[in-house]
Amino acid sequence: MSENSPVLGIIGGSGLYQFPGLTDTAQVEVETPFGAPSAPVITGTLAGKRVAFLARHGLGHTLTPTEVNYRANIYALKSLGVRRVLGVSAVGSLREDYAPGHLIVPNQLIDFTRKRASSFFGEGLVAHVGVPDPFCPDFSELTYQAISSTDAMTHQGGTLVTIEGPRFSTRAESHLFRSWGVSLIGMTACPEAFLAREAGLCYATIAHVTDYDVWHQSEEPVSVEMVIQTLHRSLHIVQEAILSLLESLDAEPTCGCESSLEKALITNPSHIPPETRQRLALLVGKYLEP
Repeated sequence: MSENSPVLGIIGGSGLYQFPGLTDTAQVEVETPFGAPSAPVITGTLAGKRVAFLARHGLGHTLTPTEVNYRANIYALKSLGVRRVLGVSAVGSLREDYAPGHLIVPNQLIDFTRKRASSFFGEGLVAHVGVPDPFCPDFSELTYQAISSTDAMTHQGGTLVTIEGPRFSTRAESHLFRSWGVSLIGMTACPEAFLAREAGLCYATIAHVTDYDVWHQSEEPVSVEMVIQTLHRSLHIVQEAILSLLESLDAEPTCGCESSLEKALITNPSHIPPETRQRLALLVGKYLEP
């Protein structure tokens, strides 16, 4: 990590990086072994610190949740020297007290996706990364404190289930997730959080509640119009929270996320194909040195 590396990587909507105080911006095209990221990475200076923004669904929102190249996105931010990644996502609420307009920092995940590449590993190199707490607890706490400094109604904790999409849930699915004690439902946290852990990055999510999914009897079922209207109304609050978060990122991470692969690699190094070793050198190089 160099002195000019971004202290924070932010993955969210393409409108998120339209900060009034963002200066020294540059559009960075990053090549990765896993293909192109969703969009060019926008770097700049915000509140005196370098940041990097990545539009998860592409510029103009052209990618479905399944089509997002999560591996390329995380790899691109890692290659730029980012050590902490904040995901900002629209979610539905599966509980009464997490109402539309509220901002949540969840602490658990359920992966209900089916079609996504969920690991950097394979093709001759096996790793089993531990994710009992899929969101970095330390970074999530900083994120929660930052949101709490705004006027938003904020909650800490809760389980977020990630569905494949792009369709919304059936009522039966929505009630099933509620019966499991799930708090939130979204389409993008998985495998984003797991890939960040494999890459040794601290990861936290600001889950922006836009609707009650389809379980609530007195509320309209979720729609695209409902999601967009709620997001637009609260965009400035999320930006305010990010500014506050940046003020708390002076210290180096001490959570252990950066060493997540230290005891996760199981393949005998002498059996790793050279091309696989080269492709994953950014992630595993320091663990495979003689």
